[in-house]
Amino acid sequence: MKRKVGALEKVDADFSYREDFLGQYEQYEAQRQIFMQAPASVTDTGIVSFRDLIDFVAHVADCYPIDTAQFPEDLIQLVSLHHEHLGSELREKVVGSLVLLRRKDIIDSPRLLQTLFPLLISTPSKSTRALLYQKCLSDLRTSNAKTTNHRLNRTFQTVLSNLLISDRTSPKGLWAVKITREMWKRQIWTESKAVEIMKEASLADNEKIVIGGVRFFLGGDKEREELDDESSDEDAIDMGKIKHQIGINKKTKKKARQMENAVATVKRKERKKKQPHPLNFSAFHLLHDPQGFAEDLFFKHLQNTKSKLNLDQKLLVLQLVSRLVGLHKLTIMNLYSYFIKYLTPRQPSVTSFLASLAQATHNLVPPDMLESLVKKIADEFVSDAVAPEVASAGLNTIREICVRQPLAMNYTLLQDLVDYRKSKDKGVMMAAKGLLGLYREIAPGMLKKRDRGKDATMGLRSGERKEQRFGEEAIGQIEGLELLEKWREEENQRRIAAKGDEVKPGPSDDDIDDADGWELDEDSDSDSGGWQNVSSDDDAKDADRIGRPLKKARHDRRTSVETEEEEEEEEDEEGEQDQDVDKENNPDKASEAAILETTVSSLATTRILTPADLAKLQELRLAASIDNALPASQRRRATAAHQAALQRHVDDPLTAAEIEGLASLSSKNTKEQRIAVAKAGKEDKDEVKKGTTARRKEKKQEQGKSTTNREKARKKNFLMTLGKAKGKQKKSLVDRGKVLKAHKERGKRGGKRGNKG
Repeated sequence: MKRKVGALEKVDADFSYREDFLGQYEQYEAQRQIFMQAPASVTDTGIVSFRDLIDFVAHVADCYPIDTAQFPEDLIQLVSLHHEHLGSELREKVVGSLVLLRRKDIIDSPRLLQTLFPLLISTPSKSTRALLYQKCLSDLRTSNAKTTNHRLNRTFQTVLSNLLISDRTSPKGLWAVKITREMWKRQIWTESKAVEIMKEASLADNEKIVIGGVRFFLGGDKEREELDDESSDEDAIDMGKIKHQIGINKKTKKKARQMENAVATVKRKERKKKQPHPLNFSAFHLLHDPQGFAEDLFFKHLQNTKSKLNLDQKLLVLQLVSRLVGLHKLTIMNLYSYFIKYLTPRQPSVTSFLASLAQATHNLVPPDMLESLVKKIADEFVSDAVAPEVASAGLNTIREICVRQPLAMNYTLLQDLVDYRKSKDKGVMMAAKGLLGLYREIAPGMLKKRDRGKDATMGLRSGERKEQRFGEEAIGQIEGLELLEKWREEENQRRIAAKGDEVKPGPSDDDIDDADGWELDEDSDSDSGGWQNVSSDDDAKDADRIGRPLKKARHDRRTSVETEEEEEEEEDEEGEQDQDVDKENNPDKASEAAILETTVSSLATTRILTPADLAKLQELRLAASIDNALPASQRRRATAAHQAALQRHVDDPLTAAEIEGLASLSSKNTKEQRIAVAKAGKEDKDEVKKGTTARRKEKKQEQGKSTTNREKARKKNFLMTLGKAKGKQKKSLVDRGKVLKAHKERGKRGGKRGNKG
């Protein structure tokens, strides 16, 4: 009954105020007609009253929808025709009123954007552009807050794309770049349409628009990740601290509300964490035609002599082209010859050019195209006549190129570069050792025997390490899966032994069931193919066939130093003969690799790996990659370096800082720098020496928590505690009972302040 009476009173109030509203609305109409007839002749008093009337009608328009049906169209007409004559305050009021009408659902979002965006790209006022830009972004974010508004997004994206395509020389397209980049950073637009807009921007004729599109591809994904990390880190609520404060302080309704709000916020964040992670693909992977895009960029902005871009802008375009070529394994023949004129130590930003060259290299680039570039880098950067920083950068560049295409290096040049490991400069020595370690892993046959090392020599003799051929791709399988299988077998044996049963070698019962099921599936479908056993003779023939061209090439490259290399080859041939004799005597050894590969593949294809299995696989792979014979300190450093290498994703760019690499070791530090390094090392040592209690105490202080009463009592002055201790000794048994009883009662009551109850 009360609700009905309240509703009737509201209706009566609406009817009672309607006449007053219509009077104000008539004044608004009169002021609007005067302004539309002569916008420039309106007085300041008339503008103020007109602004106040617009504000009033906009706030109550939802209460009188029939009377104000024409009000939104009047505002749109006013701001569209006379936005240049409107004052800053009146213009801001009209735009704000339109946004308010959008929030009240009197007009829809497409209508608002159709009104504001043409003004954004046409108005000469800087303050108006900033206002309209913020309102457009705010409306797009609001429309996509709860669910993605695909219809609105497609419509607005089409408008932005047409703006860029219609006139490639106009600077108006810069607003399309800004809006698209902001929406991509906010993870509102994550589809390929936004990427296509930035692709068109990169191919524009206006320099600012081109650089805006290029910077989007080079740094848009990083901006999105940084914004996501900031949003997840901010407003972090410490529930332990809040509970601690509520348990100590006096209970109030305000504290209870704060506790409820904090619990609700934490639960909301937990639900958000448990939701499936959105598939935010990189902008490079959403391109429809990366080959055509890379070619258009290269021929339009780099090779075109009429291009208006300066050197720094061309370098950004070159970085984008090189990332596209390296990531998608594209082929642009003229790209590598373009680098030749920039490969000199006197070239400004030469390390960026070197990084771009390394990025543009992949295993499908013909080695003949890269050999001349590698030799050019070696001649210009790596010699005794250049500075150590230059030599270090050159060696790092050659190593990065050879990581992606090992066949770009020839035998003679490799020996010359490896000899720099004996350099007195630390940066050059470390860079040369890095190149040596690389070829020990990928092509130890190209090194002299004394440079191969123990592991590479044993790998060559056993046939595990072979020289990679052009275009050869690795077999797709999970790395280190045999380690997981071995660990599972050991766990099964340990479990059986713990039960007291007889330990039987071999797979577990589950593995046997899975293997039987797999065999039945293979037998039931004979046409689908399966694993084929390869004989050891075929393996030996393949090994000989792969080994012969290497020996022949090595023989052709001999020029002057013949004696030492002939002795090494004779030793290699003796080792191969011994290996062949072992294979003839023990034919079972020849098929061990094939059996192991079959076992690994069967585990990968017959069992679904759980997240726990994958975590254990990562742990086993990390443990296997670190030499357990190393001392503890070296093993920790090796583990940290391996984890850093694993964290680097294939999509991550190669920067100029990585090319410079160890060049900082070549330059001598100043006295201030040496003092700073020494102080930092001392702080690290002090941090290591701290005990568990000290670390826990520092953690509490960082969190703003206090210490316990026992810790406070330890720091108390001895003379202050002496009287209390004497008083306790003089207490009688009855007094002690009273104290204990009072302590129990006080604990039930919730302490001295009575916080419980």
